[in-house]
Amino acid sequence: MGEFLAEAREALRAAEAFCGPVELTEVSNRRGSAVWKASGPRGSASIKLGTGGAAEVTAREASVLDQLPGYTVSVGRFADGVWYVTPWLAGPSTWQVFRPVRKGDGGKNEALAAAVGLCRAVADFHADRWVHGDLQPAHGIHGEDKVRLIDFAWSRRIDSTPWPTFEGTMIHLTAPELAARIINGPQPVTTTQTADVYALAGTLWTCTTGTWPLDYDTAGLPKGTPVEEIRKAIAHRGIPMSTAMPWPALQARLRCVLLAAPDERPTAAELAELIEAVGG
Repeated sequence: MGEFLAEAREALRAAEAFCGPVELTEVSNRRGSAVWKASGPRGSASIKLGTGGAAEVTAREASVLDQLPGYTVSVGRFADGVWYVTPWLAGPSTWQVFRPVRKGDGGKNEALAAAVGLCRAVADFHADRWVHGDLQPAHGIHGEDKVRLIDFAWSRRIDSTPWPTFEGTMIHLTAPELAARIINGPQPVTTTQTADVYALAGTLWTCTTGTWPLDYDTAGLPKGTPVEEIRKAIAHRGIPMSTAMPWPALQARLRCVLLAAPDERPTAAELAELIEAVGG
């Protein structure tokens, strides 16, 4: 903790300008990307530090945040990387909202509302001509008034130049057509809104069951299988879907999305309507 902030004192000062004197809590730290929560008397902020290969990824994400309405960001560089500070988004993630469902303790009405809210947040993002590129169970934050998306490192505007190299983000939520393009090239890979919808459906499946949508064991791909082998199997649709169906009414709709060809998937807004019709 001290090492990162000693090198990036400007990030700490930016957080204190928003929050007042802060107390720091490490949220995550992996692959050169560290996130801290800075809490002070005037509010809370998120500090993200990217070093090494994660530095330019952090800079890209800060650039996206700077273009989005409703997001405020301060950004700078230090000797080893890039930092940005943005107000902390309060509220549980989609994964956390679905916890009672996974435990069998009810909570379906709340989970359905959260699922619809997440779909609509993605739909709004898409309507503004953005592709997120990395939807996951932890990347929707459910505040009191709306759902906010986070983690925009792979986000881009439609018709903008894709990132020079894209190898996929969460492999288990990578659409088959994206997996095939990553394998076969050429780079850069153009991420799409339809691939976002695949990841959105997969995210909601995972939040419901606690497991990924694909049955790797049945496909002979146990835990520890190299990512490259998993990606190849996904690209060829060589992995059957999981048969775990604790919530059939919801999962039947998600299953259709996950099995559909890219041009047959619903939009995020249409998926919101399909889920809203499920009922608790």
